[in-house]
Amino acid sequence: MERKITIAIAAIVLIAIVIGGYVIYYTITPKPSFETIYAGFVYVGPIGDYGWTHAHDLGRRIVDEKYDWLNTTYLESVPEAEAGTAIETLISKGCNVIFTTSFGFMDATYEAAQRHPDIIFFHCSGYKRYKNMGTYFAEFYQLYYLNGLLAGALTKTGKAGYVAAFLIPEVVRHINAFALGFREAALARGFSDPKVYVLQIGAWYNPDKARQLARVLVETYGCDALAFTEDSPAVIQYCQELYEGEGKLVYAFAHYSPMLEYGPNVTVSGQLVHWEVIYEDILLKIHDGTYTTENLENVDYWWMLGQSAVELGADFGVPINPVFIDDLKSVTLTDKLTGETVSAYDLVMQRLNAMNKTVPDFDPFTGPIYANNGTLMVQEGEKLGHDELWTMQWFVQGVEVIEQQSSL
Repeated sequence: MERKITIAIAAIVLIAIVIGGYVIYYTITPKPSFETIYAGFVYVGPIGDYGWTHAHDLGRRIVDEKYDWLNTTYLESVPEAEAGTAIETLISKGCNVIFTTSFGFMDATYEAAQRHPDIIFFHCSGYKRYKNMGTYFAEFYQLYYLNGLLAGALTKTGKAGYVAAFLIPEVVRHINAFALGFREAALARGFSDPKVYVLQIGAWYNPDKARQLARVLVETYGCDALAFTEDSPAVIQYCQELYEGEGKLVYAFAHYSPMLEYGPNVTVSGQLVHWEVIYEDILLKIHDGTYTTENLENVDYWWMLGQSAVELGADFGVPINPVFIDDLKSVTLTDKLTGETVSAYDLVMQRLNAMNKTVPDFDPFTGPIYANNGTLMVQEGEKLGHDELWTMQWFVQGVEVIEQQSSL
């Protein structure tokens, strides 16, 4: 149930100073108080999507239940063109902190921050900031790389598929990380030219289209491992139905929320998010005065494994589906970093441990890395930084983006 939100009216303070016999009055408006926080969340999808929006809302609810000084509300399924209206609606209800949770909400959030200097704004996945507007993101590329390793270790065809919502930098980065892991493991197993085929949906939430494109990747392109960015378990469900109906095993990897229950025989692992870790840190800092309406211009959260904002898993606490552990332990690979022969399972765990640190010992985007047109994009030993990853619009070697036909 939404909690009733009231609007506190700031008092005007008059200070009189006598200078040379003249009385000079100064009007001071006290800075906004955040002793009680009324936080409003703008969601691009329905909270029941079991993907991106579901995960954000779970994080909201976890933090809301922990603190008496925090009250939250939300608007769901907000079209990106209507983000500005949604923000104004939440402010009219008394919200003094606004979280907007889609890349397409960025400009509307930035404009609202300029209109409302007494409100604190945080935008998820964007790059525009203002004195009262910060940015945040729980980054998945480490996990996509690990899932790519798992897919490359299990594939029988050397072909994986990726169902992408949009080919914006965030998704391109994740496709590339998955492809780097897939290629590394598949090459080590003797596949000469591993491929990751990509089809774009053109929507964040479209289960029917996601299922349709998954079928194309399997039936037309021979993919036997599927990852995706779409806010439903549709791809997982399709793979489970193939297994149950035809005995065909297509390995699948969950996205954002635990999806093992939707594909117990096909879901190998996935990338899971803990938005509550970021939301709690932000809201505590607002409440204690660390963050104000004047100092957010350089506040940008880019939290990963080392900050406990993300987790490898088909379900929380289940990094790899037990169904596939023996298979992974039976596959031996040569570790490209050490030259040692290890099982695929051990390699994934070693890479996971190396990245699960505040300062990771390993990063997937370390060169040499070639683009899919053969151009050397990252020199040997060099590592891509935040800005290069955040704006990534090129694909690594082995990725093939399929131009869709109208019949798809």
